[in-house]
Amino acid sequence: MNLFINILLLIIGFFLLVKGSDVFVDGSVSIAKLMRVPAVIIGLTIVSVGTSAPEAAVSITAGIKGSNEIAISNLVGSNIFNILCVAGVSALITPFMVDKEVLKRDFPVSLAIMVLVTVMCFTGRVISQLEGVVLFVIFILYIAYLIRNAIKNRVESINNEKPMSALKSILFILIGIAAIIGGGQLVVSSAKVIAKVFGMTETLIGLTIVAIGTSLPELVTSIVAARKGQSDIAIGNVVGSNIFNLVFVLGLSSSFNAITVVPEAMIDAIIMLAVNVIGFILCLTARKLNRAEGAFMILTYVAYTGYLLVR
Repeated sequence: MNLFINILLLIIGFFLLVKGSDVFVDGSVSIAKLMRVPAVIIGLTIVSVGTSAPEAAVSITAGIKGSNEIAISNLVGSNIFNILCVAGVSALITPFMVDKEVLKRDFPVSLAIMVLVTVMCFTGRVISQLEGVVLFVIFILYIAYLIRNAIKNRVESINNEKPMSALKSILFILIGIAAIIGGGQLVVSSAKVIAKVFGMTETLIGLTIVAIGTSLPELVTSIVAARKGQSDIAIGNVVGSNIFNLVFVLGLSSSFNAITVVPEAMIDAIIMLAVNVIGFILCLTARKLNRAEGAFMILTYVAYTGYLLVR
């Protein structure tokens, strides 16, 4: 009976994620039109912050409680999932163009932050409270730069469709975020119970179920955005979420409590950096992610999951 209830909760969670993401994308696009801000900026800020809420909830709580493995493995695992599966599945369903500003500005920033975090993992094998503050300051500076850039580069229109009113747009975003967070929490909690029934260890659950579960909002939102022709939001969401996970969530988590880095997490940090470099190279080719590249990225994630199971 307990297994049946959790399977039902899992299905409800997925439904909330799908519908919430649909509403959230509509509200975000409408806000972009009303503010005359490029859609990619909305993807890098509002969308990426909103869809990263489950990672923030899990890792910050884990950091405060001193659960080091969950705090860092959730974020590293989520970033690997984001670039390989979120971008990969989106490209497999609907091939999309990659905004040149993302390639020139945001992807290199994301890679630089990953290098910094990897170095932090290896130096002293701990992310100290001071290093957490440094990461959080980087987040504030990055967001401030994006806002300044958005104000400087206003656009006349995103497309020909008339936007919703400001109140309705904000309402859509808030309802979408609530459904995304609620759905993400239901999926993670029910999946953990189902995994335990089938004999999976806590460590493996943390690296797979929790990381994938908290990244489902990014996956669903990017797929919905790509299908609606909002490719700037799709790729902006992926890159923005990866940046947000490390500088905001990890920064805040380690600011509360220094995070000890286990050897496995150090290996995963290197893998995270490597797969994001591969993703960057694929995006550079013709500034587009096609179905073949999407399939390659998904297969790479399957191989990584196989490695985790063996490890």
